[in-house]
Amino acid sequence: MSAGDAPVERADARPALMLTLATVGFAVNFWAWALLSPLAPRFKEALHLSPFQQALVVAVPVVVGSLGRIPVGALTDRYGGRVMFPLVSLATIVPVLYLGLAGQTSLAGLLVGGFFLGIGGTTFAIGVPFVNAWFPPSRRGLAVGVFGAGMGGTAISALTTVSLVDVGGTATPFVVTAVMLCGYAAVAALLLRDAPGRVVPDESMARRLAATIRLRVTWQTSALYAVAFGGYVAFSVYLPAYLKTAYSLTQADAANRMAGFVLLAVVMRPVGGWLSDRFAPTRVLAVTLLVVVVGATVQAFTPGLAPLGTIAFLSMAAALGAGSGATFALVALLAPANKVGSVTGVVGAAGGLGGFVPPLLMGVIYGWYGTYALGLVLLALVALAALLLDTTAVARTARRALGPNLVEGAKTHV
Repeated sequence: MSAGDAPVERADARPALMLTLATVGFAVNFWAWALLSPLAPRFKEALHLSPFQQALVVAVPVVVGSLGRIPVGALTDRYGGRVMFPLVSLATIVPVLYLGLAGQTSLAGLLVGGFFLGIGGTTFAIGVPFVNAWFPPSRRGLAVGVFGAGMGGTAISALTTVSLVDVGGTATPFVVTAVMLCGYAAVAALLLRDAPGRVVPDESMARRLAATIRLRVTWQTSALYAVAFGGYVAFSVYLPAYLKTAYSLTQADAANRMAGFVLLAVVMRPVGGWLSDRFAPTRVLAVTLLVVVVGATVQAFTPGLAPLGTIAFLSMAAALGAGSGATFALVALLAPANKVGSVTGVVGAAGGLGGFVPPLLMGVIYGWYGTYALGLVLLALVALAALLLDTTAVARTARRALGPNLVEGAKTHV
C-alpha cells in the first residue's frame, strides 16, 4: 500500500468512529432516560400508586425529553455535537443521582426527578444532525439508522435495573448509570469532532425554528414518527405493567420480555434505514405501518402469549423499529442541510410525545374498563391513518423533492 493511500483510509475511517461514539452516547443517555420504567411496579406497591400515577411516573421523562429535543436540536445546528453530547451527558447525571439517593421515597420526588431525567432523552436531536453531516446522501439512511439503534439503551435499563437493585439496593442502578454518563462525557470531549463541511446557520434560534415549522417535511415526518417511534416508546415504558396485569407475569419475566421487544426494535431500526437507501423510504414505512395495524388488532383480543401474542408483539417491535429508521432516512434526504437539527428536534419531539400519551391512556382505560383492548384498537386506527398519510401526501412530497425514482434521488440529492 502506498503512503499516499493512508490519509484516504484514515479519512474514510473517521465517519465510522464518529458514528460509533454518537451511538454509544445515545445508548448511555437513553439508558438513564429509561431507569424509572423497570421499577414502576415496585414504586406502585411501595408508594401505593394508582394505575394513572404509575403511568405518570414513567411518562414524565418521556414528555420532557421529547419537548427538550426542539431547543437541543436547534442548539446542535449552531454549536455541533462535539459541544452538545458532553454537555447533555453531564447534565443528566444530576437527576440520575437525585433519583438514586433521595427521590424514590415519594410520588413528588419521582416526578421532580423524572422531569429532569428527561434531559437524557434529548440526545437524539444531537446525534441525527451530527451523523448526517458525516455521511453522503446515499448512506445517510443506514448511518442514521445505526445511530438510532442507540435507543437500545432502554433494553440495557430493562435487563439490568431490577437485578442491580436486588443485588446492591435501590441506589445501585442509578449510581452505575451516573458513572457511565461521566465516562462517556469525558471520552466525547476528547474524541468527538464535527464534520468538516458542517453547515453552521447564521440566523437566530427563533428564526430557524419558525422556518423549520413552516416546512412541509417537518409536519409530515412528525406525524409518521409519532406513530413509529411513539409506539416503540409507549411499549418500552408500559409493556412491563401491561404484561404483569394482562398475563399475570412476574416483574422479572415482564421486564425480560420487554427487553426482547426493545432489542428487536433496535436491530430493525438500521435495517429500516438500510432498506430506505435502496427503496423509497415511503414504501418501507407503508409496509411497517400495515404490520402495526394487523398486530395491534390481533393483540386487542388478548390472545395467549404462546404463540399468537408473542408473534403479534414481536412483529410490531420489528415494524416500529424499521419504521423509525425509515422516517429519519426521509428526514435526512428532505431536510435543508442547515436545519437538520431543528427538523430533527421537532420530529423527535413528536415521536416522544407519541410515546407519552399511550401509557397514560392505557392506564386510564384499564382503570375504567378493566381491559386494554380499547387502547390497542386505538393504536391500530392511528397506524392506519399514518399509513394513508404516508401513501398519499408524504409520497407526493418526496416525489417533488427527489423525482419519481426515489432510489436514484437518494443517491444524487444533496
